[in-house]
Amino acid sequence: MSQSFEPRGKHLIAGEWVAGDKRFASDPVTGPKHEFFVGTAADVDRAAKAAEEAFWTYGYSSRTERAAFLRAIADEIEARGAAITEIGVQETGLPEARLNGERGRTTGQLRLFADHIEKGDYLDRRHDPANPDRQPLPKPDLKLMQLPIGPVGVFGASNFPLAFSTAGGDTASALAAGCPVIVKGHPAHPGTGEIVAEAIAAAIEKTGQHPGVFSLIQSNTNEAGEAIVTHPLVKAIGFTGSLGGGRALFNLAQGRDEPIPFFGELGSVNPQFLLPAALGARGGKIAEGWAASLTMGVGQFCTNPGVAIALAGDDVDGFAQTAKGVLEKVLAQPMLTSGIADAYRRGRDKVVGLGCAKATLASTGEGRNSGPDLLETTGEDWLANPDLHNEVFGPLGLLVRVKDEEEMRAVAHSLEGQLTCTLHMDDADRTLAASLMPILQRKAGRLIANGFPTGVEVSDAMMHGGPYPASTNVSTTSVGTLAIRRFLRPIAFQDMPPALLPTDLAEV
Repeated sequence: MSQSFEPRGKHLIAGEWVAGDKRFASDPVTGPKHEFFVGTAADVDRAAKAAEEAFWTYGYSSRTERAAFLRAIADEIEARGAAITEIGVQETGLPEARLNGERGRTTGQLRLFADHIEKGDYLDRRHDPANPDRQPLPKPDLKLMQLPIGPVGVFGASNFPLAFSTAGGDTASALAAGCPVIVKGHPAHPGTGEIVAEAIAAAIEKTGQHPGVFSLIQSNTNEAGEAIVTHPLVKAIGFTGSLGGGRALFNLAQGRDEPIPFFGELGSVNPQFLLPAALGARGGKIAEGWAASLTMGVGQFCTNPGVAIALAGDDVDGFAQTAKGVLEKVLAQPMLTSGIADAYRRGRDKVVGLGCAKATLASTGEGRNSGPDLLETTGEDWLANPDLHNEVFGPLGLLVRVKDEEEMRAVAHSLEGQLTCTLHMDDADRTLAASLMPILQRKAGRLIANGFPTGVEVSDAMMHGGPYPASTNVSTTSVGTLAIRRFLRPIAFQDMPPALLPTDLAEV
């Protein structure tokens, strides 16, 4: 794709590229700006009605058919790989290697979900045979399995233009479950979203799906998003974004005449507990790893390890000095949007303004560019100031110096819900680690030993979620094959003739 590429700027609704009245302009880091139509409630209504119509075929299609569709989407995305990378680099400022890797993750999870649903285990099929001779009452024949919930609304994420956006994990898992999808594209990368939607449209045509199985509505306002959440034909929502925005949409979902599940991933500081023996033996290496993870993607990862907790003393002094030295060499880089950069600076300044966190390294970034910031506080001040616990989305690290192991456990108890918690430990730390584990199991969806959370494996055993505010549903994940279960519901069939049962249940 050349620099002269001109997106349609339209919505994809039920197989048609649809224009509108108002437009908004993209805000690329490099390259030309492009205009896109602003989605309306009327656009959402059209997409939702098409999705409901599609559900009568797609929701009852075979697992083999849906797997073929998912693989076709992956193939079509790969066929447009160069175009996706080029416009993605322009819109987000992310490096080419990062976008190529994210595209591979996106197509990989589509194919993983295809393989997973073909196996059928996710259906959780169960059978309690009848016992007509049971006394005092006969026992009925009961069969149960998971079936798709209906049309799903998905919100594209700002920080992952591919893996958590148009054909990302929420879309892939909903389609795998048998649910048509309406995506509200993120205005940070509308051109990237359009090309991916084009790939999905090609896969729909190639595999003969109903065109209403997927729609993309572009928007830079709240109207389309609110319309998706409140539309009576939409039966669940997948969201990745800010706590404020996600909570507002969650409240809308729960305030409907028919409340619906809202699967939101909202924020996390992903604390790192640096235990004494590990810190003494390899504090410099841990500091280097923390600094690298903290600044990966300009800190714009939901698993960014924003807080490190360690016992005060010489070892943490060395850790802090090494981390500062590494961070000082990190140049300011463009954040995904100007709004995100402004919000990062406001969040940092709010923390500094509390008067209980000392800045040991201040970012020199301006405008859309941001460099890292390093702050320090004490365990006592952390416990006394809950505002220190809030996520600042970007490359901000906060080192919390606790006076003893008891205060470290108190800090752990004070944490709100997290996506991840990490223990850096050696064998001599096992007793302290064992005392922290029951606490951290209450706080996070993923616990890590001697690593960093910014790598999220797409697999059967991954959990990417956690207690609120990390997510709005502590029982589910937005990454890995378990994510498919969000868009299913169990249905029991009592004494039902086999000819009337779902095909996947008839022979169980």
